[in-house]
Amino acid sequence: MLKSLKIESFRCFLSFEMQQLGRLNLIVGTNNSGKTSILEALQLLLNKSPNFEVLSDVVINRSEYLDKEEDRDKDLVIRHLFCGHEIEIGSNLLITGKDDINDVRKEITISIDYKEISEDSYLPMLYIKRTNYIKNLTNPDWYLAEESKIELSLSKDGNVSLKSLQDARKSLAEQPSYVQFINSSSLSNEKAIDLFEMIVLTPEEDLVTQAMQIVEPRIKRIATLTSGKHKYKGARSGFVMQLANENQRIPIGSMGDGMWRMLGLALAIVNAKDGVLLVDEIDTGLHFTVMADMWKMLWETAKRLNVQIFATTHSNDCWKSLADIANAENPSEDGITIHRVEKGKPHSIVFTEDEIAIAAEEGIEVR
Repeated sequence: MLKSLKIESFRCFLSFEMQQLGRLNLIVGTNNSGKTSILEALQLLLNKSPNFEVLSDVVINRSEYLDKEEDRDKDLVIRHLFCGHEIEIGSNLLITGKDDINDVRKEITISIDYKEISEDSYLPMLYIKRTNYIKNLTNPDWYLAEESKIELSLSKDGNVSLKSLQDARKSLAEQPSYVQFINSSSLSNEKAIDLFEMIVLTPEEDLVTQAMQIVEPRIKRIATLTSGKHKYKGARSGFVMQLANENQRIPIGSMGDGMWRMLGLALAIVNAKDGVLLVDEIDTGLHFTVMADMWKMLWETAKRLNVQIFATTHSNDCWKSLADIANAENPSEDGITIHRVEKGKPHSIVFTEDEIAIAAEEGIEVR
């Protein structure tokens, strides 16, 4: 479990640190303070697969790409990853995380440099390196445990072809990823269906049903319906539900935004076993009356499945609902924290469980 995070020259952060990370970490702050960028940094750092596909996800989710219609490729505009939105030879961004309990340090470095092609010919390149270090028990130094890296040529505009990234990753061994990321728009239909099929007819399916019952207690069963003439169409299709005292299948789209959001949260956390759940604007679509139960579901599942959670919010109701969980744990073994991010500050302001409970009781603003 990650206990600290350091970001250098990534997005809006020239240098930024988060300490005292717990199992459940809520990130708050004003608009454009970097909350989503922290989740992206964690996504890049903690993704266990070395295929670097997550890099294209981060760029494409921000619409930081240009279509190349002639060959259906995309140009990823890499400069937006770097602080100041500019790159040159020598530009370097670094994301580092430490697990002090297991004595592990993880790093990902993205840098720009020349590659010598011939005696008088050089090509500008993008280098991506992911490294894991382990503390030597008999020596205070760290030693290299695992490393994977790729190099990609840059266009004259400093962009990277999506196809070149896809080709480069084919040379690396595939590994399962235990990082689940939910953005403010929730999961896509395709992603939600994939995650559901991973846990159907397992105990985790029951956890998903119980989570959905937080919003609608009458739910008896959830299923996918992805083919045939009775398949529903649209942005939130693919899932139907059976309700108590109902003889027909109800499409999830009939149940409102909160139902889709809760489905995404439940599917993501049960598929993040022994890994990490990242959620942007976690309260999206949820009424304040269900937030305490939402946090309880996430907290209990995270402890059971060994998941570390990082989420962002702007909502006063959201963090105060978390305070109810923090107060009940009194204190927990793994830790519940709120981190306030302020523009230009080199570190987050940490609120521990006791401080969260006191702030909620005394009406102190933590956002």
